[in-house]
Amino acid sequence: MSLTAELGSEQFVLLRVGDRRFALCAERVGELAAPSRVFRFPHQTPEVEGVILRRGRIVPVCDTAAQLTGHPLGTRRFYLLALRRYGVHTEPVALPVTGECELIGAEMTEASGDHPPHVQGWISHGGEVIEVLNID
Repeated sequence: MSLTAELGSEQFVLLRVGDRRFALCAERVGELAAPSRVFRFPHQTPEVEGVILRRGRIVPVCDTAAQLTGHPLGTRRFYLLALRRYGVHTEPVALPVTGECELIGAEMTEASGDHPPHVQGWISHGGEVIEVLNID
């Protein structure tokens, strides 16, 4: 039996974007990467800032800070490479993060249909209610 099953909770990675904290299911986190050069090119997707090269792969950088917090990010500490599902395939997408990340166990409350599409649910940690991001 796993530790998660014994504790009756799921694993989440807490991340800081600007002045707010968000959570992502730990199984959807590929790795944390130091900031590297972002290659920019003409494209039609406003959320895609450019791409980074990571382990021989081209990974899109999606700066979601403006959508999540209302402000674009000024500085980046590192990229959280989240695993996003595209049909039957899973591909990494780099999310800029401004602070430390933390692995926690918590129980998620599922979001209902009247919440923004980026919200998968909520967890409670340290007296704070934190949005769990839906990256699909």
